[in-house]
Amino acid sequence: MTPETQTAASRDVYDQWHTRLAVDAESDAPWHRMIKTRLVPERDLAGRRVLEIGCGRGGFAMWLAQHPAHPREVVGCDFSAAAVTKAADYATTHGVTGVRWDVADIQKLDQFADGEFDTITSTETIEHVPNPPLAVRQLARVLKPGGRLFLTTPNYFSSIGLYRVYCWLRGKTFDECGQPICQWTMIHRTRQWVRTAGLRIHESDTVGQYLPFPGRPPIRLWFFEHPHFIMKWLGHHSLVVAKKPISRGHS
Repeated sequence: MTPETQTAASRDVYDQWHTRLAVDAESDAPWHRMIKTRLVPERDLAGRRVLEIGCGRGGFAMWLAQHPAHPREVVGCDFSAAAVTKAADYATTHGVTGVRWDVADIQKLDQFADGEFDTITSTETIEHVPNPPLAVRQLARVLKPGGRLFLTTPNYFSSIGLYRVYCWLRGKTFDECGQPICQWTMIHRTRQWVRTAGLRIHESDTVGQYLPFPGRPPIRLWFFEHPHFIMKWLGHHSLVVAKKPISRGHS
């Protein structure tokens, strides 16, 4: 199956997947919390154009748009039209303004110009596309020099990664609750993709130690998350914060 065919097939699956799920209005998942604590409002949001790519049903894009720092515009994109429709309907019903909704493939952001966005957030998305390095290069392209990227992915250099190996050995499918593409993302691979795309890493971190069980949700082991300077590379939820260098041609 070619990447193009794989993307088209997964789009139908995601349309059905998002149709079944509610809008994540609280935006309180571990990856959202990791970004929220690192956003600098006056630097990353105030008067800025913000892209939330892979926005799903739009909860985090709406949180960004309603931030007291007042972004100039938030663009919420997902390659599932069903997800974008659900997000737009929720925003209209609840009076959320400041978000422009669009259908977009993170691997091919042709509708956006080079350097169009001051800030980009992408949560739990690049692991679900055929070509994650290409996706990161596209994010780097549309990021303005001096702007920052907040990128989260699962880190399978973790106990959940060991569980994936267990599933493979048993001939079982590991699909993250029915998702059609689940790449083997790991924090060191994500960092390499970001650097190769021409961005400078400002910070990287992981959180979340889990005990997985077949057929049931994993149990989070909070006491195994310390000392953090040792465990920070072994958490299941990873974040990379990167900046696009300012070249001599930009002020």
